[in-house]
Amino acid sequence: MKFFIVRAAAVIGDIAVSVFDTLKEEELRKRLLESGILEVDEISGKEFERFLEIHFKNLGYSVTLTQDSQDYGADLILYKDGLKTVVQAKRSKNPVGIKAVQEVAGAVRHYKGNKGRVITNNRFTENACNLAQSNDVELWDRKKLIEFILTANNYK
Repeated sequence: MKFFIVRAAAVIGDIAVSVFDTLKEEELRKRLLESGILEVDEISGKEFERFLEIHFKNLGYSVTLTQDSQDYGADLILYKDGLKTVVQAKRSKNPVGIKAVQEVAGAVRHYKGNKGRVITNNRFTENACNLAQSNDVELWDRKKLIEFILTANNYK
């Protein structure tokens, strides 16, 4: 009988933790979904990746987040309309340089993507723009990100 009570308490504890984790995850999702560009400027890089994931899903994309390390230069893999887009997310206080473009260009080949994209809350250096053009990499700067947020939030 004692074993049964201990086991039941453990199961109830596991359920409580699971419910709490689910509520925490839903709270984070809601907060990120309601965030605008000023909130994006203050979140972490990992939260920026989640922010993009939630907004792309809102627009009907299937999204895979890559692992935190050894991601081969990609943070998200987007799937829609038979295309695979490899994304490097750069939440930054400074303009984004060529390293991000180099990383995603390599990641497109590694993940067998159709195209690459670097998304930032800032702007890109001239060298990053030149390299992106010669490697067919899309660059989404602050202005494009704001447009994306507005579109994703108004999508029905």
